[in-house]
Amino acid sequence: MKNNVQLITYVDRLTGSNINELNNILNEQLAGLFSGIHLLPFYYPIDGSDAGFDPIDHTQVDSRLGSWQDVKTLGENYDLMADLIVNHMSAQSAEFQDVLSKGKDSAYWDLFLTKESVFPEGLSKEDQEKIYRPRPGSCFTKFALPNGESADFWTTFTDTQIDIDVTSAGGQDYLDRILAEFSQSNVKIIRLDAAGYALKKAGTSCFMLDDTFEFIKDLTLKANKLGIETLVEIHSYYQTQIEIAKRVGKVYDFALPPLILHSLFNKDFSALANWLKISPRNCITVLDTHDGIGIIDVGPMEGKAGLLTNEEIDALVDEIHLKSEGESKLATGAAASNVDLYQVNCTYYDALGKNDFDYLVARALQFFAPGTPQVYYAGLLAATNDMDLLANTQVGRDINRPYLDKASINDALQKPITKALTKLIGIRNSSEAFNGEFTLSFEQNELNMLWSAKDCSAKLTVNLIVNKALINIINQGQSTVTDLNTLLSK
Repeated sequence: MKNNVQLITYVDRLTGSNINELNNILNEQLAGLFSGIHLLPFYYPIDGSDAGFDPIDHTQVDSRLGSWQDVKTLGENYDLMADLIVNHMSAQSAEFQDVLSKGKDSAYWDLFLTKESVFPEGLSKEDQEKIYRPRPGSCFTKFALPNGESADFWTTFTDTQIDIDVTSAGGQDYLDRILAEFSQSNVKIIRLDAAGYALKKAGTSCFMLDDTFEFIKDLTLKANKLGIETLVEIHSYYQTQIEIAKRVGKVYDFALPPLILHSLFNKDFSALANWLKISPRNCITVLDTHDGIGIIDVGPMEGKAGLLTNEEIDALVDEIHLKSEGESKLATGAAASNVDLYQVNCTYYDALGKNDFDYLVARALQFFAPGTPQVYYAGLLAATNDMDLLANTQVGRDINRPYLDKASINDALQKPITKALTKLIGIRNSSEAFNGEFTLSFEQNELNMLWSAKDCSAKLTVNLIVNKALINIINQGQSTVTDLNTLLSK
């Protein structure tokens, strides 16, 4: 994976079309901006209950988008990342439908997790309270089986997503088949979606167990032998995230998005700077993704202090609602259909009140933070909250999952903020300093982030009192200074 800016996108929601059209857009309208592409789920079907994260067939490209050959062609010029959805598959899959039809006589019975398979002696109240939940309610759904029988299947996220027993022979074969398809189709990085929930064990939290690390390690070794890197997607307490990063290939820095918002809202870099001193270096940085803006990643947990206090988090969420003129409130928590109640659903641009300078500063802070930066397609184009889509689907995350086409992309690329952001991406991609050593210094209102390599350096200075942000790039003795305010005015 090159340490340059990468794009996160759905195929259909950016192009309004297919993989070949995405390839054209990347090579024409977005030419030279990205070294890698994270293709959000393109499996059959892309329009299930969770926007592709509930595949009926994980080894089949949705024919509306194209074929594996189209994926392979796209991967000839870009580092391709794809999601390996390790925890679950659709209740509509042929495998689970066979289970519902034949019960324990199905060849796929052991592929899926039941309450009984983890708790053969029954689930006690004590064990149930230990289970870590990403959402309220039960993590089991009762399904009817033949002969009047029934079974409680694990459904960690929704009752349409049935958890897989990844330790079973069927589970291993299922994942191996997906890896083989990826390997043959130029997929170079896999994002292990919801990997923290993959292993369940009685008497534990059923989240990020020691066995889970072993599972991730074994899966990573399999992927590596096929020439594929792994990225683990886990939302958790920040100290847990640091420990996880020591044991896996790459992780996300999910603490960065809320900390940058907190810094800009309060004109105080203290919390962000303290995090950047200890944050994992083997990470992917984001500000926005297909999910909401995470909160759990910076909060306290079980009496342990977080990167922000509960009061600061409450103020952060309230400010996002205020800046977005209440739109984020209509898409967050119980206000809409949400898998995860610990995220705020809003475009990052709206979360900053559509303030171009603040948004460009936020991106500059992301690009200078340790890790490889990814930019979500809606964030690239400074998209605003899609309230019409939210109203139509009542899915909270759809507020930040707009459907675009070539014309709307062209219009967005003409906006001053988008022009400035594409120039900022060029700055980030052009300096070898970002492969060097990172240091920072700060006062409450000013932050200095410096990257230094043999013959070059890159420095970002942001002062929140005078709203000034400067980038100084030195390459072989030649210095170039870029003022972000000036970048917006060009």
